[in-house]
Amino acid sequence: MPIVHDSSYRCPPGLGNGHVQTIVARIGRRVDPVPYRRERIDTPDGDFLDLDWSRVGSRRLAVICHGLEGSSAGAYVVGMARALNDAGFDALAWNYRGCSGEMNRTARFYHSGATDDLTVVLAHATPGYAQIVLVGFSLGGNLVLKHAGEQGAGIDPRIHRIVAFSVPCDLGAAARALSSGFSRVYLARFLTSLKRKIEAKRHLLPPHINTRDYGAIRTFGDFDDRFTAPLHGFRDAHDYWEICSSKRFLSAIRVPSLIVNARNDPFLTDDCLPYEQARSSPWVFLEVTEAGGHVGFMSGNVRFRGRWWTEKRALAFIEAPLDIDASRPSVSAARGVSVEPALASEGETA
Repeated sequence: MPIVHDSSYRCPPGLGNGHVQTIVARIGRRVDPVPYRRERIDTPDGDFLDLDWSRVGSRRLAVICHGLEGSSAGAYVVGMARALNDAGFDALAWNYRGCSGEMNRTARFYHSGATDDLTVVLAHATPGYAQIVLVGFSLGGNLVLKHAGEQGAGIDPRIHRIVAFSVPCDLGAAARALSSGFSRVYLARFLTSLKRKIEAKRHLLPPHINTRDYGAIRTFGDFDDRFTAPLHGFRDAHDYWEICSSKRFLSAIRVPSLIVNARNDPFLTDDCLPYEQARSSPWVFLEVTEAGGHVGFMSGNVRFRGRWWTEKRALAFIEAPLDIDASRPSVSAARGVSVEPALASEGETA
């Protein structure tokens, strides 16, 4: 328990294809900017992280984690920051190493399991706040869930909720999904962007790590074998995927956490729909929508401005009353959903 049924998400007419939702959401959405103020912090290994703050003077903080090759400037991040500000949260959208517009100082990059950097961000940013929520998209979703699982019962008690969208919680399965069919278009785009970063920091890399014959890299397996694994202490791509997939950490999570993945997400496979883990945990809520694409979830009227369903869904879960007993789960569902089994009584909606 609990599996969330009867999702409130409704796909706009004619946009049920996962590729269409993924692409249109990426290129079509326009979001009014939030007044970010940038702060640079140092990491213990001599690198830096750029944090973008949007404060409203609250004692509640939302930390937002972007996706692969994204940044705090992404429309889905800015939209979430604005929605959280409107709901009375300070928002912090942090940029992974090399994602803020300036290359990082060390040979290492970021990766799907780099929770050490998230830990540094939380230690720096959260003093003075009474309540914290974590929101992650795609790679960022894997990151926040892995962090929560690693912390287990020792997680900061101020962390109130975790919300993760389009999560590649099985990294190997997601890598395989991106190596097939039309999804190879996204793969090629990611590999091109990553190559530019490798070349920008070539002088920092060990001699045996270079971009010679980069054209022979056709999959994320190839890329992770050649770059991610050796730069970050993994044996190979499979070792990296196995160690860093959040799916293996879900059973240890002890904070209410919502995972929202679309069945037609072209970045994911059914292995990224952790039904078994959600059914066996009172803390992990899994909502699988029929449509939505990858970080898509366009609103029913295809509003390219304004609040999208992801923002509404995150806020509904964050504000929903939850009564969780690890020995005998009892939950109150957020508005617009029912929970398996039917534990939500009338009047117990957010």
